[in-house]
Formats: sequence, structure tokens, C-alpha cells
Amino acid sequence: MRFEFATATRIVFGPGTVSEAAPMAMALGQRPLVVMGREPSRAASLLDGLASHGLETLTFAVAGEPTVGRVAEGTALARAAGCDVVIAMGGGSALDAGKAIASLLANGGEPLDYLEVIGRGQPITRPSLPLVAIPTTAGTGTEVTRNAVLGSPEHGVKASLRSPLMLPTVAIVDPELTYNLPPAITASTGLDALTQCIEPFVARKANPLTDAVAREGMVRAARSLRRAYENGADMGAREDMAVASLMGGLSLANAGLGAAHGFAGPIGGMFPAPHGAICARLLPLVMATNVAALQAREPGAAVLARYDEIARLLTGRPDATAADGVQWVEELVAALHIPALGTYGVAETDFPQIVANSQLASSMQGNPIRLSDGELTAILSEAL
Repeated sequence: MRFEFATATRIVFGPGTVSEAAPMAMALGQRPLVVMGREPSRAASLLDGLASHGLETLTFAVAGEPTVGRVAEGTALARAAGCDVVIAMGGGSALDAGKAIASLLANGGEPLDYLEVIGRGQPITRPSLPLVAIPTTAGTGTEVTRNAVLGSPEHGVKASLRSPLMLPTVAIVDPELTYNLPPAITASTGLDALTQCIEPFVARKANPLTDAVAREGMVRAARSLRRAYENGADMGAREDMAVASLMGGLSLANAGLGAAHGFAGPIGGMFPAPHGAICARLLPLVMATNVAALQAREPGAAVLARYDEIARLLTGRPDATAADGVQWVEELVAALHIPALGTYGVAETDFPQIVANSQLASSMQGNPIRLSDGELTAILSEAL
């Protein structure tokens, strides 16, 4: 057995902990770049705190999912202003943009120098600028992952900058920041968190540490996601989902993912579909397809027992089987009103390109069994 486990240098979790961001940043640098999401007003208290500590900040908003061009623009602005620390606050898009900018400021060059698949794939050799990551959704776990996903409209795909040197210096996870999330975002991000606990648990690089973290994440998401969706003011449910999201990030960063995320990058690059909603729609279909493929081609595989364990964790039933787990996820996806892929413009004529791109995705390589083009096409047909 050999495995690694790497994460942010420091993780601070708890209600109200966002108030600690300013003194933490002050210890790391004197000229912060603050990367924010589509609602900059949500960062008002952070900016006030930084100002009260005498820090002159440069702000940079990322309204949608980050693109190669937008990250290059933010990097150029920060370099010209002499920024020496990055604070990223928002959903996964803002955090990914902040992580990419912090890495480029330290390593030089442009995103395409380092991007997988569509870029030159050069290795990142220097640690990122000090980075404080503050999520405002409970879904991506990006605050503790070692990659940043960027879209390239020119190529019609999303690809990652990836290196252990990109891990944030500090991750501040404050459940209070998620209290006002609307139900639709609670649903899509929460199901992304659940996916990021399930897929690493059956991934090829699963290990004892990620197993323990993923199990806890699944239990918390199973008992609290629907509650958070139905009542955003349920503080216990919001805290559970913040923990589940964090644990999903810890798990995926160290064990990898699977076919649901293998699809998500290409689909998200081709269509205006939220990442979490794509993963949610595909998750039960991928689970069912993986189980069927394993039973048919590798009936003795140990990972089949893990699908039974997932079912027990999700349902709370000691006699639950993999099929029960798939049904439980299907029912949750329906209850949270996750739309079909066709809602975003996906059509059958797009399937060959999606499948071809998905087979190249790094997440697809972590799937517990290699799925054929036909199996992947069947998943898309059911998700349409």
C-alpha cells in the first residue's frame, strides 16, 4: 500500500470564522488581491475587515465560471499592482480563479502554458502566492483541492491547472456564508458535494484516509442536504453540508473522481450548464452503469462491496444493496428538481463529441472500471 494525502496548510472551520480572514491575510502579505464571485456585495464584510487592518486591496470579480482569458486578465492586474497575497471568496468559480491567479503570479507565463489537455502542460514548479480560500457555497470543496478548472470558449472545453503547489495556504469554511443560498444553488452544489464523496470512495486511488473522510461526508450529506434545501435557515443542516463539501474536496484531491466528473468538464465547456447540476443529473446513472459493468466484467472486484456500503451509508439501512443506493440518489435528485441535460441545449448529435472529450478527462481515468463509448452514450441518453 502506498498513498499520499495533501491539503491546505491550515483549515479553519466554524460559524463566524470569516472575521478572522483579515488578520490571517495581514500575516501573509500587505497588498491583497481579493477575487470575488458574481455577487461582490457578499464580500463587503471581508473588504471592511481588510480596510480596518490598514490593507489596501485590489478587487477582481469573476461573474461566471472562470475562463482562460479572465484569469490571464486578473493575473496581469495583480502583477501590475504588486499584489503579494490572494484572497478568493465565493463559489467554486471564484476560488478556482483565485487559485489559478495565485499560481500564475508565482510561476509566470499564461494559463495555456500549464493547462492539461488543451494547453502545453508544463509543470508548475513554484508554490503559489499565499492564498486564503473562503467558500460561500457548500459544494465544490475547492478550498482544499490542488487544481483550478478553467473554461476555454475557443476550445469548447474545461481543463485544469493542477499541482500540489496550488493548495491554499489557509481555507476558512464558515457555514454562515451559506445561510442565504437559494434552494436551486443549495441543491446543485450540495449534490456536487455528495458526488465528490461517493466517487473518491470507489475511485482507483481510494485509500484509508480518503475512505474515512468520504464516509463521514456521505453520512452528513445524506441526513442534511434535503433539509438545507427545504429550509435554508436550518443551521445544523447548513453546517453538515459545509463539512460534507470540505470532506468531498479532501477526498477528491487525494483519491480522484470518476465518470460523473469525467463528463462534467466537457459538457460544461460546451454548454451553459452549472457544474453541480451536471454531476447531480449524471450521478445515479453513472453509479448504476458502473455496478452493471463491474458485475458483468469484473464480478470479483472488491469495489462492488463499496457500492453496497454507499447504499447503507445513504439509506441508513443495514441490509441496503447497491441498487438501493442508486434508487436513493435518483429520488434525491428528483426531489431537488435537478433539470435534464436537454434543458441546457445538449442534444443527441452532441454525444460523440462529449464522449470523445470525456474519455480524455483526468476524472474519467479514476473511474473504478473503464466504460465503453457505448456505455457512456447510454448514460447521456438517459440524462437527456
